[in-house]
Amino acid sequence: MPRFRQELKEALPGLWRYAFALTRDRARADDLVQDCAERALRKRHLWQEDRPLRPWLAKMALNIHRNGYKGAARHLHVAYEDADLSAHATPSPEQGLEAAEMLRRVDALPIEQRDVLLLVVIDGLSYAETATALDIPIGTVMSRLSRARAALKSELKQEAPVTGTRLRSVT
Repeated sequence: MPRFRQELKEALPGLWRYAFALTRDRARADDLVQDCAERALRKRHLWQEDRPLRPWLAKMALNIHRNGYKGAARHLHVAYEDADLSAHATPSPEQGLEAAEMLRRVDALPIEQRDVLLLVVIDGLSYAETATALDIPIGTVMSRLSRARAALKSELKQEAPVTGTRLRSVT
């Protein structure tokens, strides 16, 4: 099964990004990817070789996350400011605020929309691969993604600052 191991190796960076989007914590993302890779290796006989590996892994990671991190202590969302990003570029304060706000908006989406959005945007799966990973029709993927993007856009428009007004200083 050298092809399986090669595809697994190539899928790990995207799987880690997806795990980090789910957990918002580097250590928990590492653990999730490790659990997923270990389970994939144990259950590789269940993988259908004529199908891509990434959707199978994404579904497995999502299931492990949902099943293994349901306890209150494990399911805490880490605030963006508290996330360990030491291995990544440190955002400016403005970027940090924008990212924290976007994460809040993504968290507020219905779980079905959030799952599709994270798989397509963060993990980079195609619509067909996302449909396979979530066991839903491709049309459902497209409609959920469209609704998620519309909801995020709608909130952005509602919170857009009014242009043309200037603050005057009072002395």
